[in-house]
Amino acid sequence: MAQNLKNLDLSIELDKKMYKKKLKVLQYEMLNAQQFLLKNKIGLILVFEGMDAAGKGGAIKRLIERVDPRGYVVHPISAPQPHELRYNYLQRFWRKLPQHGQIAIFDRSWYGRVLVERIEGFASKDEWSRAYEEINNFEKILTAGDYIIIKFWLHVSDEEQLKRFKEREQNPYKSWKLTDEDWRNREKTPQYIEAANEMFEKTDKKDAPWILVPGDDKKHARVQVLQETIAHIEREALKRGLHLTNVLDNGQLEDADSFSLEFGDEK
Repeated sequence: MAQNLKNLDLSIELDKKMYKKKLKVLQYEMLNAQQFLLKNKIGLILVFEGMDAAGKGGAIKRLIERVDPRGYVVHPISAPQPHELRYNYLQRFWRKLPQHGQIAIFDRSWYGRVLVERIEGFASKDEWSRAYEEINNFEKILTAGDYIIIKFWLHVSDEEQLKRFKEREQNPYKSWKLTDEDWRNREKTPQYIEAANEMFEKTDKKDAPWILVPGDDKKHARVQVLQETIAHIEREALKRGLHLTNVLDNGQLEDADSFSLEFGDEK
């Protein structure tokens, strides 16, 4: 059954005390996973898409907070530059792929072709309609080799998004995050949801899955992103005949056994 945003439970919350405890352990687990990927020369590609103000930046920040900064790069993706329009739309993403053993995080991605370019008319119907197959082939080439791909969609309710917009508007340290275009996009939320659901249906693959993350509670979303990332790396390691063993000093993970890392018990 295809994933659908209407089935996402946005009421899930995580207690602040438990959040801090889980976050610390999961961040060390992520550092361990990074060292494992480096040792085995496996590239990790993380895609973040979702609604405006859904918490993508905050989730990315917590994901990389304790990893080796020499081993990752975050690519904030905006509209293509004029010289990039002379090439196929995927060309600029090929150039940003990580080396084997490195991590590349895409804050927005090639899925813009079937989201914003589709809705705003920057791509013709023929162009965005055939993009699903093009993207699937692009990702298949990568995952058939030495890359792991995980794609996150962070989602918030209309009410929570409005609340965050108003908070940003009033906070001088966050007002730069809010643009006139963000306000205008709120009117097109139903179109974005429709496009996103079609995107999940056509591009959610076992080797390059979409993970839908309820984002009304930022703490829950950040923890889920870390957990899902580590779990998928572990599954991909097993497929390669490898084991995601601890390569760090056990003292760094001293409180790892104090709670279960299973995500289902956090409501």
